Amino acid sequence: MKYQKFDVILNRYYTLIIFLIPALTVFTLFVVLPIVEAAYYSFYRWNGYGDPEKFVGFKNYTYLFRNRVFIISLKNNFYIIALSLFVQLPFALLVALMISDKIKGATFFRTIFFLPYILAEIGAGLIWAYIYDGNYGLVATIWGFFGIDPIFMVGDKDLALIAILIVIFWKYFGIHMMIYIAGLQAISKEVLEAAKVDGAGPFTTAWRIKIPILLPTIRLSVFLSILGSLQLFDIIMPLTGGGPSNVTHSMVTYLYYFGVMRMKFGFGSAVGVVIFLICFSIAIAYQRTLMRND
Repeated sequence: MKYQKFDVILNRYYTLIIFLIPALTVFTLFVVLPIVEAAYYSFYRWNGYGDPEKFVGFKNYTYLFRNRVFIISLKNNFYIIALSLFVQLPFALLVALMISDKIKGATFFRTIFFLPYILAEIGAGLIWAYIYDGNYGLVATIWGFFGIDPIFMVGDKDLALIAILIVIFWKYFGIHMMIYIAGLQAISKEVLEAAKVDGAGPFTTAWRIKIPILLPTIRLSVFLSILGSLQLFDIIMPLTGGGPSNVTHSMVTYLYYFGVMRMKFGFGSAVGVVIFLICFSIAIAYQRTLMRND
């Protein structure tokens, strides 16, 4: 009887199983195993050569949360999240509402706003490094035009993080705008026409019809923004490399600088485990609460 049930299940889900096995194999090899290995190495003091021998228990984690630079990097990640949630996404939604309709020049503006996202993060970081350059960059030229001494933004401890936040806003604004536009274009025209017949103006239509219908898309955009903000690396490295004086590190650049470059792979593994746990916890909590019915 048990074998008959197994045969029924196998026949019913045969195609699914065939396609699932390669995907699970790749996921296990490139996601699960590295996480398990990182968790194992995080309990050792290891320079990457040979087998780890010096077992230190939770000392890597204890040192991590007592380290001033890591606390700064953690705060920086949450500053980036705050920028995304309270500035970037609302502005992207506003622009999407403005250009989602068939207005003159809408295609042009969509293209212009989306272009930065096409650039590789390293390329975007290098471009802005030249723009911010205090000797011959665009910012220095503008200040010089007004007779003001140039400012080395990425070399100033008070301005470097602001310079990075500007680049992040510029780089990822377009993709969120396009996500919202796609959601707005999926709204039934009959619903919008009915609202127009009832006398609803553009503001009322946007506030009471478009945005409520768009809420699942907004929640997805917020989810992607939060996780992306916690994993930023490529933009920061060419701009500041975590400097000056380690004030612009994200958690990932901190891992690279203090774990990889200094050959402290046990400590770096501990940083990686902490980043994974933060991302995983936020993802599970967010999906269980805000995205439960999406």
